[in-house]
Amino acid sequence: MRKFMGLAGLAAGFLFLAASGALAHGDVTPHPVDTTGLPPLGKTWADSNPYRDNAKAIEIGSVGYYHNCAACHGLNAEAGGMAPDLLQLAKDCVTMTSPADKASCFKDSDDYFKGVVLDGKKNSEGRETMPSYGAVFTQEAVWAIKAYLDKRTADEAKSN
Repeated sequence: MRKFMGLAGLAAGFLFLAASGALAHGDVTPHPVDTTGLPPLGKTWADSNPYRDNAKAIEIGSVGYYHNCAACHGLNAEAGGMAPDLLQLAKDCVTMTSPADKASCFKDSDDYFKGVVLDGKKNSEGRETMPSYGAVFTQEAVWAIKAYLDKRTADEAKSN
């Protein structure tokens, strides 16, 4: 009987750990982002973020980030989450002095971000490491979140 109780306790412990681990990852269900107040962008995707440096887009993007990204990528878009540090996406872009180089760098960063957000990402074993938000996010939502991340990146670069 004692051996059975020990096994039952061990099994209960494993169940608790599994459940708490799943809860620690947060809610990864995509949530729509309210983009009211932003100029509509239409159906054709912009090549580069049209909302960069737009204060309203940054505000909306910060809310969208907290509801959809922070659980995995960390609060305030700072390293510390279980997923990559999103402030690294455009880190090199914000310090470039050539306007042409800066624009090209941001375009590459925007393109990568848009692709991963819309399509999701899988590891080499085929396991989903980032859900796809393509069915939930509008173009306005994607670019607002990226505007927020670019602003955070620029703020971090200035403070260093």
